[in-house]
Amino acid sequence: MANTTSRPRPLTLRAAPLLLSVATLSASLPTRLHAFDASDPFTTRALAPPRPALSLNGAEPSPPACRTPAADAAYGVIEVVDLALCKNPTTREVWSAARVQAAEVGVAQSQFLPGLDGGMAVNRVRADSQTTTQKSASLTLSWLLFDFGARSANLEVARQLLNAASATLDSTVQSVFLSALQAYYNAQAARAAVTAALESEKASRESLSAAEVRYQVGTGTPADRLQAQTAWSQATLTRIRAEGVLRNTLGRLANVMGLDANQPLRLDDIPSATPAAGFERDVAALIAEARERRPDLKAAEAELKAAQSAVDYARAAGLPTLSFAAGPRWQDIGGLSANGSTIGLTLSVPIFSGFSTTYNVRAAEARTDVQAARVDNVRLQVALDVWEAYQSLTTATQTIRTSADLLASAEHSERVALGRYKAGIGNILDVLNAQSALASARLQRVQAMLDWHVSRATLARAIGVLDGNLLLSVSGGKKAQLP
Repeated sequence: MANTTSRPRPLTLRAAPLLLSVATLSASLPTRLHAFDASDPFTTRALAPPRPALSLNGAEPSPPACRTPAADAAYGVIEVVDLALCKNPTTREVWSAARVQAAEVGVAQSQFLPGLDGGMAVNRVRADSQTTTQKSASLTLSWLLFDFGARSANLEVARQLLNAASATLDSTVQSVFLSALQAYYNAQAARAAVTAALESEKASRESLSAAEVRYQVGTGTPADRLQAQTAWSQATLTRIRAEGVLRNTLGRLANVMGLDANQPLRLDDIPSATPAAGFERDVAALIAEARERRPDLKAAEAELKAAQSAVDYARAAGLPTLSFAAGPRWQDIGGLSANGSTIGLTLSVPIFSGFSTTYNVRAAEARTDVQAARVDNVRLQVALDVWEAYQSLTTATQTIRTSADLLASAEHSERVALGRYKAGIGNILDVLNAQSALASARLQRVQAMLDWHVSRATLARAIGVLDGNLLLSVSGGKKAQLP
C-alpha cells in the first residue's frame, strides 16, 4: 500500500489567513479600543464611581483624608464624617457593588466581539485488537453577526444597572453622612448632659451647705437639711447616669466611624447654632427639587429603565441569530494526516422552546410594572421626607430661639431663690425647684442647638444635597448655603 502520510505544515501558517481576518476586524472596532489595556480593554474603571470620601466646597479630597487623627487629637464634625465615609463598611460594600456592575458593562460589551478558540486532542482507540492514535488540533473564529438587538438590550440593561448602582452609592453615602452627624451630635448632647449634671450637682451641694449653715445658726430646720441632702444625692445619681450614657454614645459614634467601640474619642467644643431663614422656602419647590436630586429616586428610575430593556432582551432572545465561523483544522489518524479549514455562516432559528420565550417576556413585563410601582413609591416617600424634615427644622429653629429666653429666666430665678434662702427669707423648696428648672433649661438649650444641626442636615438629606459644604459653617469655614 502506498504511504499517504503527508507532513503537516505548521498550524500557525495555516492560521495566517484567519489571523489576517482578526487584524482586519480589530481595525474596524471603535477607536477607543486601539489604546488597548489588557486588564481593562473597555475602560470600565472610568465608568465606576470614585471611592467615597468627604469633599469640602467642591474640592477633591486631600491626600491626608481618611486618616485616623492622633490619639490625643480632638474630633470635630469634619473628621467624624470623613472617617465615617472612608472607613464605614457600608460605604465600602456599596462602592464595591458599583464596581462589580461597571465590570458587568464590560461583560455585555464583550458579546459584540468575535471569539477565538483553540483546541487540541490526543486519543487512543482500540478496535479488533488494533490500537490507533488519533491527534487533532483546531483554531476557530466565531462571531455573532446579528441577533435582533439582544446584545444591545443586554448592554443597555448593564448600563442602567450601573447608573442605579452609582445612584445607590450616592444615597448610601448621604445616609452614612447623616448617621455620622446624628451620632456626633448625640455624643455632644450626652457630653452637655454630663456638664449640666455636674453643675446641678455643684448647685445642690451649695444648697446643702446653705441649709447646714442655717441649721447650725438656728434659722433652719432638720427637714431643710434632709431635703437638700436628698437633692444632692439625686444630682449625683443623675451625673453618674449621664456619664454612662456618654460612654455609650461615644461607642456608637466610633462604630459609625468604622472604629472599634472602645476607641477613645475626644470631641471638639460643642458647635454653636446660628439659625437662618435660608431654608424657609415654598415646600412644593423643595419637593420638586428633591425629586430631581434624590439619588435613591434616580436609582429607582434607572432600575425601571433596566427592566424595560430586559423586556426587549427577552423578546430578542427568542428570535433567529446569524453567526460566522472560520478556522483551520489538522487531524492525524494512525499515521495518516490531513489539513483543512472551514468557513461559513450559521442561521439559528428557534422553532419551539416550550413557550419559554413567551413567559420570559411576560415575566420581564411584570418586573417592569413592579419597578414602576417602586418608582412611584419612592416619589411619594421623597415628598414625605421633605415635608417632615422641613417641619422639624422649622420647629427646631423656633425652639432654639425660645430656649435662650428659658435659660436666662431659669438662671435668674435660681439666683434669686438661693439668695433669698441664704438671707433667711426663703425656703429650701423654692431653691430646689429653681435649681431643677435651671438644670432642665440648660439641657433644653444645648439639645435645641444640637437638634437644629441635625434637622438642617436631615432636610439637606431629604432634598439630596447633603455634602461637605454643610459642615463648613459648623467648623468655622465658609458658611454653607442652606437648602
